[in-house]
Amino acid sequence: MKIKILFLVLIFGFLTATAQESSASKNISTFSIDSPELQTTKKIWIYLPENYRNSNTKYPVLYMHDAQNLFDAKTSFVGEWNIDEKLDSLRAPIIVVGIEHGNEKRIDELTPYPNEKYGGGSGEKYTEFIVQTLKPYIDSHYQTKTTAKSTSIMGSSLGGLISMYAVLKYPKTFGKAVIFSPSFWFSDKIYNLAAISPKLDSKIYFLCGDHESDDMVNDLQKMKTLLLENKVIASKNMETKIIKKGEHNEKLWRDGFVHSFLWLEKFQ
Repeated sequence: MKIKILFLVLIFGFLTATAQESSASKNISTFSIDSPELQTTKKIWIYLPENYRNSNTKYPVLYMHDAQNLFDAKTSFVGEWNIDEKLDSLRAPIIVVGIEHGNEKRIDELTPYPNEKYGGGSGEKYTEFIVQTLKPYIDSHYQTKTTAKSTSIMGSSLGGLISMYAVLKYPKTFGKAVIFSPSFWFSDKIYNLAAISPKLDSKIYFLCGDHESDDMVNDLQKMKTLLLENKVIASKNMETKIIKKGEHNEKLWRDGFVHSFLWLEKFQ
């Protein structure tokens, strides 16, 4: 089952659809930014609330991985998350920053520790890029609330893994995390990090399906138990959803987005 999930991750990372018309809303724009940490240039997608340009309001920010699959059917391979349409319908007062994955470098960028079989392990540099380069740029060019309380990070699969790493390693930057179908199997070191983390005021939303792999639910519960037993995060600051018959795919994550967003919004 792990091989199947990794195969899906590879498809997720390397291929894009080109036949469809763009479905991105008018509230989406893109720009490119140099990353000295990764020694590359990253394309960034940004969602701005409907009345952003007519207001002096400062907004919380949600950082998300795999931007190709978030906003636009044209750039996604197996279906987008419809993030822009969902937030438009909610009239959500939030800025979303989508970071495009690195294609053949996706596995390397989104894994904080290497796997003996699959390699990877440059996730620290990727996270440093967000913390040291991207967030300062966003905060200086957009109307943002800059505190950890108002800064969230979110992703699925390997994006869930790196989001877990980010909220544990950089609690002064990310006060909240949404973690869908995390690939905790990639390295046990993510559990070690959780076990030694100090008490945090972070808020974490977990979601996975019970038809993803033989160990997905157990791995997620193991992480949650570690966090609770070591008093890293209080139970009131965590939410867990196990979706019956949920599979490791865009539909699971797309369908789970609104509930996770509304849960996070309670802590604004």
